[in-house]
Amino acid sequence: MPLATLPAASSRLLRAIALTSIVLSLALGASSAGAQTIPTDAKATCTVSSTQFSGWFQSGHPALNGIVNPANSVTFSNPAADCPFYQWSKQMFLWLTSPAPSLYGGGAHVMDSPVFYDVSPVIGGKRTLIRHVVGALRPIQVRAAQVGPHGLPVVVDTAGRLIEFRRATADETPMIRSSAGKLVPLASLTRDASLRVIPQDASGKVIALAPRSQVISKLPLAKRIPATLFRISGIPILLDSTGNVIETEEGQAGGDGVLLTQGNSLIYYVTMVNDVYAYFATMVAHQTLNTNLQFPTTQAQLNTLIAFAAQHNETFPDPNALAIEVKSSWVRASSLPNNGAGYITMEATVPTYTVSANNQTWTPTGGPEENVLLALVGMHIVGSAAGHPEMIWATFEHFGNTPNASFQYINTANQTKQVGQSTAGSWLFTAATATTPNFNVVRAMVDASNNDLIAVAVPPPTGASASNGVVPTDVLRIMAWGAQFNQKPNPLVASTAAANTEVISIHNSVKGFMPAGDIRNNYFMTGATWTEGGANPTGSFPGGNGVGTSQISNSTMETFQQSSGNSVPSVNCLDCHSNSVASTPSTSANVSVSHIFVDDNTGVRLIQPLF
Repeated sequence: MPLATLPAASSRLLRAIALTSIVLSLALGASSAGAQTIPTDAKATCTVSSTQFSGWFQSGHPALNGIVNPANSVTFSNPAADCPFYQWSKQMFLWLTSPAPSLYGGGAHVMDSPVFYDVSPVIGGKRTLIRHVVGALRPIQVRAAQVGPHGLPVVVDTAGRLIEFRRATADETPMIRSSAGKLVPLASLTRDASLRVIPQDASGKVIALAPRSQVISKLPLAKRIPATLFRISGIPILLDSTGNVIETEEGQAGGDGVLLTQGNSLIYYVTMVNDVYAYFATMVAHQTLNTNLQFPTTQAQLNTLIAFAAQHNETFPDPNALAIEVKSSWVRASSLPNNGAGYITMEATVPTYTVSANNQTWTPTGGPEENVLLALVGMHIVGSAAGHPEMIWATFEHFGNTPNASFQYINTANQTKQVGQSTAGSWLFTAATATTPNFNVVRAMVDASNNDLIAVAVPPPTGASASNGVVPTDVLRIMAWGAQFNQKPNPLVASTAAANTEVISIHNSVKGFMPAGDIRNNYFMTGATWTEGGANPTGSFPGGNGVGTSQISNSTMETFQQSSGNSVPSVNCLDCHSNSVASTPSTSANVSVSHIFVDDNTGVRLIQPLF
């Protein structure tokens, strides 16, 4: 396939997504050749029983690619234990990727059916809900920047803290503070072998900087003044409000990083919500928005919503799922072995793209879009449940995506075992020869002014030519199961190994009951997070109340927000999806945890009603 026909960002995709629907297929076959394995001898600390698992299926027993019922979020048990949250997450994944029951109105899968709605990008300060129509195609877009609680893009500094930033305007002159405390005009940038930025003045002299520990505010993220992103000599740099350089994880300052596979195929993203979420947003829109308003978690709240929907001739087939939000990532199936066999797939419409002669810029052609088959590589599942208005945040990936960094777990003999890091094998996002510091480095980003993809000036990754340009990133899942080496992720486990073992255990338990050949066996959960007692999120444990696997990242969605080392805190969902200072203070989470629902910086509702 010529490079010029590869999909890319398009200004047309910033309009509301046309009324479309996913057309999914369960193509059976071998998955892409990766070396990802999950220990089979993990201690069984989080499991499902045979009876419990059979009850998940509509047929009452495990069936090959069979219909799974959603977890009952209204009766969700909320004990002081992690396992019920992981069980909820696994069941929801199997439900969403099940064939759609006829009651759902058709569609290859539950998330393809008319029970779900696409969420458009923000256009004119608004998001539109677009109901799925069976048989119609949807246009989708490349990666959008990961945003923080104020709706601004975020990066991770060298201490593992999230930094929100704004993009500099064309007429802004970057003034950088030197180690002597003086502001000096920044003229050019280079990088050293470790990818660290080296600033220079107009004469080409290197500007000595203040120590790293002095360049970041100690204020909570919600109260920090955003940094400013400049792009000089093709290299991004972040400056705080007083001109100090913010040292980010090496090579990750761009914020608008675009992910490509090792075969130069772009990754696309789509956000969906279910009927309960859509009608809840519509009901809220017809009343005065209260920033303390919570997603439904009780039967009484659900009954009010069911009655509101009935007034508009709408019946929820599975209301006990409560409010569900799904974010998913996709790659062109034709770029995969066997055209995506072993992946859940969908048909979609993607834009075409013109590549510059030196591969430094990919420009949307604005011409005819192309209908393609895409394969699912990653998924976030977010849902409200009894006692948890902040929602449960779970994430899943395909086995062939990305290798893990080293991790520990506890085996059946009660021994702590360590699995070493290895990139050996064939990975979708990682070269077998990849080495530090080449992991998770932004090598291409979106130019926010025109939606071009532009190369980021960094040394080429291992095995790449010196010409660089828009090239793939070598990806590593730093914290394989949402826990760093030196810090347990929640107060209910004795160690990081114990936390990892719970997630590994639930995977092994479910897979032990799943029929062989089920397409869903090719995906695994890396973790789930929530807050203690459903409280307003205050960040990750131990400094905050975000628990579970409170250091999780999806390698296809938080690629560039991961820490560089296993002992440095990473981004957690609830670090970004929290109630900021714009919200009325509350001990419980409100709708502003969802970035698609409300602009938490202003308190203004983004999502538009269905009618």
